[in-house]
Amino acid sequence: MRKIKTGVIGAGFIGATHIEILRRLGYVDIVALAETDQELADQKAEEFYIPKAYGNYKDLIKDPEIEVIHNCTPNNMHLKVNTEIIKADKHIFSEKPLAMDSQQSLQMLNLLKEHKIVHGVNFNYRMYPLAQEMKQKIKDGEIGDIRLVHGSYLQDWLLYDTDYNWRVEPEVAGKTRAIGDIGSHWCDLAQTVTGLKIEEVYADLSTIIPIRKKSKTVETFSVNKELTDYEDKRIETEDWAAVLIKFNNGARGVFYVSQVSAGRKCYFNIEINGSKSTFYWNQEKGDRMWVGYRDQPNREVMRDPNQMTQDSKKYAFLPGGHPEGWNDAFKNNLSAFYTFILQGKDIDKDPADFATFREGHDIMAITDAIAESSQKKQWVKINR
Repeated sequence: MRKIKTGVIGAGFIGATHIEILRRLGYVDIVALAETDQELADQKAEEFYIPKAYGNYKDLIKDPEIEVIHNCTPNNMHLKVNTEIIKADKHIFSEKPLAMDSQQSLQMLNLLKEHKIVHGVNFNYRMYPLAQEMKQKIKDGEIGDIRLVHGSYLQDWLLYDTDYNWRVEPEVAGKTRAIGDIGSHWCDLAQTVTGLKIEEVYADLSTIIPIRKKSKTVETFSVNKELTDYEDKRIETEDWAAVLIKFNNGARGVFYVSQVSAGRKCYFNIEINGSKSTFYWNQEKGDRMWVGYRDQPNREVMRDPNQMTQDSKKYAFLPGGHPEGWNDAFKNNLSAFYTFILQGKDIDKDPADFATFREGHDIMAITDAIAESSQKKQWVKINR
C-alpha cells in the first residue's frame, strides 16, 4: 500500500489532534505544516517532528509533494483556504463548520463541480462504532417507524465570564456559536443514524453571559476565574439554544445545546423513539447503547465487534470491554476518508461513511435556518 503525503494548516488544539490521529493510520506521511507566521510554524513543526514548516499556508498548498491537505483554521478562514485548496486540485479534509454560512458553503460546492477531488468535513461523532451500529439497525427496520428524535450536547468550558475564545466572536466563528460549534454535530448525527432529513426548525437562542472578560492568555478549555488584565467584551453569540424539529417523514424532535452547564464536559446524547423500540446513546459512555421496549425487558448493548453488523463492525478495532472513545471515532473518520482515496472511489458516485462537503453544506443550511428562526420567532424551512 502506498503512503499518502499530507499537509496540515493550523496546529492549535484541533490541528494537533489531526496530526496525532493521522500518525495512527500508518499509511499517511505528514510532510508539512503551516501556521500564521514562520516562527510559530518552525516551533510547531519541531514539536510534532514534521520536516517542512510554512509561515504562509499558500506555500503549503503549492508544495507538489502534498496530495491531501487538512484545513484546521478558524471558521472565518474556511472559505478562503478551502477554495485555494480545491483550485490546486488537492484532496481536502476541513474542520467544521464548513463555512460561516450556507452561502459560503454553496460557493465551495459549486467550485467542486470543476475539480475531481475527494472532500470531507470533520463530523467525527457519526464514526463511533455504536453510532454506525445504530444507523444499520435503524436501516434494517429494528426500531420500526421513527416517531421522535431528541437529545442534547452540553459543555461547561464557557461557564465563567472570564472564559474567552475566538469562538465567541461572530466575525471569526460565525453568527451562531453553540449551534455552529456543537449543535452542528448533533444535527449531523441525527440525520446520519436515522437516514432522515431535518426539514423545518423552531429555535430559541440565548446569550446567558452578555459581557465577558477578554484576556490574551486564556486558551480553549482552560479555567481562569480571576483576571487582572482584561477588557470587557459584549457577546452577541449564544451560550444556549433549544430547537424544535420536523423531519421529512413526519417525525418530530427537539435538541438543546449549552456551553455554560457546570460539570458537563462533552455530554452529547441522542434518543430515537420508534414504533417497535427505542435507541439511546451518550458519547461519554460511547461503548454502550441502551435499547428500550414496551413488552420485554430493556437491555444495554456493549460494543463488541463479534456482535455487530458487518457494516459497523469494521469501525470497532478492540475486543468488547476494551473502551474506544473520541480519538478512536476521529481515527475511524480519517480512516474512511483516506481509504476512499486509496481505493480510487468517485466522490460524486460512491457512498461515503464520512461527511462530504455536500453534507457540510446541508448542516450549514440547517444552522442558518435555526438562527433565522430564533430571530423571527417562527418555524423556518431548511433552504438546501
